[in-house]
Amino acid sequence: RNGLREGQSLIVQISGSTEEGKALPVSTRLSFRGRLVIATPGVPGVNVSRRIRDNDLRDALTRLGEQALSGMASPPGIVFRSLAAHGDDDDVAAELDQILELAAAITADSDGPPELLLDAPTPAETAWRDWSDPEPDSVEDGPDAFELTGTVDQVESLLQSRVELGNGAWAEIEALRALVAIDVNTGSDHSPAAGLKANIALARDLPRQLRLRGLGGQIVVDFAPMPKRDRGTVEQVLRAAFRNEAAETVLIGWTAMGLYEISRKRDRIALSRLAQPESAR
Repeated sequence: RNGLREGQSLIVQISGSTEEGKALPVSTRLSFRGRLVIATPGVPGVNVSRRIRDNDLRDALTRLGEQALSGMASPPGIVFRSLAAHGDDDDVAAELDQILELAAAITADSDGPPELLLDAPTPAETAWRDWSDPEPDSVEDGPDAFELTGTVDQVESLLQSRVELGNGAWAEIEALRALVAIDVNTGSDHSPAAGLKANIALARDLPRQLRLRGLGGQIVVDFAPMPKRDRGTVEQVLRAAFRNEAAETVLIGWTAMGLYEISRKRDRIALSRLAQPESAR
């Protein structure tokens, strides 16, 4: 980047995953994520998740953030996540203080040789941090938890390329070296609206499939045949489906050949790589 000089010390954060043999992407835009609060050094301001629509609660959280930042020489930004609406006031304030203290400690340690300043959260910590409901119905943490909850079967189904879309339609999702290729098929349904129905089903489920499979980068979808006038409908469904996705996603649009292009940030390791035996990695 412009403004950098050789030998300059930088604090960077791994910002995603990549394919084996490629360099890990890093960013100087740091973020310290908690379950209720995110601190963003270098991006000042107090923000509240748009999912929190209670104006009184939004104002209260904003005041809490401003009070926590008052008196700081170089205050970071604060984002109150949607779960803050369900948290106890003391819990929100305690996590806010903890996240701000962590951010201050890390950003102050900018000199010296290259070193790891902060470990990544464990998978269990990440899952709990990003759990969208206030409390899960139950938690299984024993050695056979995956078997008891059916997780093993679900993971094995995600390792298959075929995705059933209902009414005999299906899609094939294949992660190639250069891109992710998706093909939508209507199956035995030959009605005039078969293509549109299959395409809408895939569009609604696509964010979930990409997220659970850990797929990103360049994505090309070969939708089932349908009249050009129906493309707008499919695009509307895609936009609605990706609206609340955490991973940065750009819906690029249709190519001259009628394919649909999507660019999605690689925010996690592909499930197919995690499923490989150690000897094959």
